[in-house]
Amino acid sequence: MRKVWVFGGAAVGLGMGLVMLLVVGVYVVAGNLVNGVTSGGRGLAKGAVPAAYQSLVQKWGNLCPALSPALLAAQLYQESGWNPTVVSPADARGIAQFIPSTWATHGIDGNGDGKRDIWDPADAIPSAASYDCELAKYVKDVPGNTSDNMLAAYNAGAYRVIRAAGVPSISETQNYVKRIRSLEESFAAPVSRIDPTEQAAGAISFAQSKLGTPYLWGGTGTAGQGGRFDCSGLTQAAYASVGITLPRVANDQYNAGPHPSRDQLLPGDLVFFSDNLTDSRAIRHVGIYVGGGYMIDAPRTGAVIRFDPIDTPDYFGATRVTEDGAKALPTTV
Repeated sequence: MRKVWVFGGAAVGLGMGLVMLLVVGVYVVAGNLVNGVTSGGRGLAKGAVPAAYQSLVQKWGNLCPALSPALLAAQLYQESGWNPTVVSPADARGIAQFIPSTWATHGIDGNGDGKRDIWDPADAIPSAASYDCELAKYVKDVPGNTSDNMLAAYNAGAYRVIRAAGVPSISETQNYVKRIRSLEESFAAPVSRIDPTEQAAGAISFAQSKLGTPYLWGGTGTAGQGGRFDCSGLTQAAYASVGITLPRVANDQYNAGPHPSRDQLLPGDLVFFSDNLTDSRAIRHVGIYVGGGYMIDAPRTGAVIRFDPIDTPDYFGATRVTEDGAKALPTTV
């Protein structure tokens, strides 16, 4: 649900031959995907971390072996959705959601200005990384994955992790660890293999069935709305039809899985568009890739759901939606 790019020369008039080629291609490709795709090194995904915080996350995410830039990014996103002014009901504050008493003992002066400011991301992000790594030392001899135990200690305290000999049987803590480890894939640059999802063809089939439906700002396809959609309403409904629950708006849907590069796109990937190519929080449009450089999308008021090209100046990137990735998304970012 974002202002959308008005595509010049959009494919409103695609002939039925091309339409059928794209739709048939969806099922051919989806039915025969057995191998992954290749990409470069394992850094942060393009634009996944807002530009204002990217260098901090990249630097401090390498502070210790149990941490990585993508893991730190996922934790910060889970904690605050990159909001440096948020306050939780438990009085956790800022982008890293430190409780004041914890900040008093573990906050550091990350930018060297002589102050430890819980509200300043230049202090709070380094403090989160420093605290993570301190916790990793506390739990280094605990059985299991050190990074999982570190995250559990961040949520529940190191003593509980040590006493439980691993992630304790506390549903909040177990969910915290699982969500962040799943979100980690959304903030990391693609690895050599990104598996296709079984649900992709079904999501495209849903979107294809809506071709020609008039656009409605805020539309989610309800009967009261005449079955009309906006861009993210369409993608949300398409994946809901195959049992995957996506957030309502486009920039939150971006974090529902790993991010294939342009040459790795597969039918069913969500493709995103923005006027700011350095910040996923600025994404304002989304469609479902169908192959051949085209997507199905709900473009704008006055238009209908249709095929449109993806190779435009505001193309931001793509997400291969996964069930675990969607489930990991915070509900209040």
